Amino acid sequence: MVQDPLGAFLPNAIMRRSPHRSGPLSGLSFAVKDLFDVAGDVTGCGNPDWAACHDTPERDAWAVDAMCCAGATLTGKTITDEISLGLLGINRFYGTPLNPRAPDRVPGGSSSGSASAVAGGLVDVALGTDSGGSVRTPASFCGIYGLRPTHGRISVAGLMTQAPSFDTVGYFTRDALTFGRVGSVLLAEPIADGLQPDIVIASDCFALADEPVRAALQPVVARLRSVAPATEAALADGELLAWGRHQRVLQKSEFHATFRDWIDRVNPRFSSEVAGAFADDGRIAPQDLATAEVFRAAASKRLDDVLDGRRMLCLPTTPILPIARDAGLSEMRTAVHRIVDLTCIAGLTGLPQVNLPVATSGAVPVGLSLIGWRGGDASLLAAAQTLAREFSIGLFEEPS
Repeated sequence: MVQDPLGAFLPNAIMRRSPHRSGPLSGLSFAVKDLFDVAGDVTGCGNPDWAACHDTPERDAWAVDAMCCAGATLTGKTITDEISLGLLGINRFYGTPLNPRAPDRVPGGSSSGSASAVAGGLVDVALGTDSGGSVRTPASFCGIYGLRPTHGRISVAGLMTQAPSFDTVGYFTRDALTFGRVGSVLLAEPIADGLQPDIVIASDCFALADEPVRAALQPVVARLRSVAPATEAALADGELLAWGRHQRVLQKSEFHATFRDWIDRVNPRFSSEVAGAFADDGRIAPQDLATAEVFRAAASKRLDDVLDGRRMLCLPTTPILPIARDAGLSEMRTAVHRIVDLTCIAGLTGLPQVNLPVATSGAVPVGLSLIGWRGGDASLLAAAQTLAREFSIGLFEEPS
């Protein structure tokens, strides 16, 4: 059984399930976020009242089964932000997992336990989900690799979804080769070697980042220019912050539609920050929804045109460093808002994105991201492996 000094796993959810057969992931251990069905174990969604009023699943989620069929050993279920509503990794019921790379700071969420378990070496791989940044943020904060795939590219069967037009199945690893191995299984596509993509450096995305983030990434971007064809351009045709505003409208509408009836029926216990998100019952003017949908279509077309099936967009994964574990509620709200200002780009357009653990500010991890073209997930993972080799950053796991 896995020992859990990080508080990454749910209480009573550490297990050892042997793989279904040997395969390309034989010898690897993995954990899953508490949104994935695991047969015989209730999917708790990070909230005890949700767990208490839902049946125990009889079969594994598609992604869990795919990992087991590829030879990986399941070790347990990890903590998520309550009903997966959060980007900081805080859960008032089950605790906040430790950020192994910055113990006095939050791990990032809502796939917090999965990121903590990987970063701390408890497992080789962990499954997470990403709607508004819930893989990319903790990957950046904990200094590990993380993938948000093209929307719809990896099956969400057996997953507790919250905002269906945003929800994706993602994952974390510590090294780039394992990152590629897992990707080839979940994408059912081989990962090529040595891909040198054309890079578009999103100048307005870097301008949104705090100075410590920009300073940490500046030498990395300079090095990137020397190893790959790179140009610099503004992403947005207008105000970049508008992207986040429209994502918040759309995601909030879907999130409330998912949970409204359950909240009305059960009157569940919530932490104050989660309860506050439901205070207005999700009332959004129809015109605002229609405007956001039009904006999403235009933003998607703009990025499709920019990337053109051959380019990748380079940007900071988050514009801020992880905040302190004991930060006040107002600072937490500001941090979440600012994170979405950049994670909205792939979320709103449904494009794949990887976090590369390439930099630090002092000892605190700072992630750099590449956003790939629609359906170009395998090429994105290949680029991650290429850059890991060029930058000598975690190409493979060091022997213990």
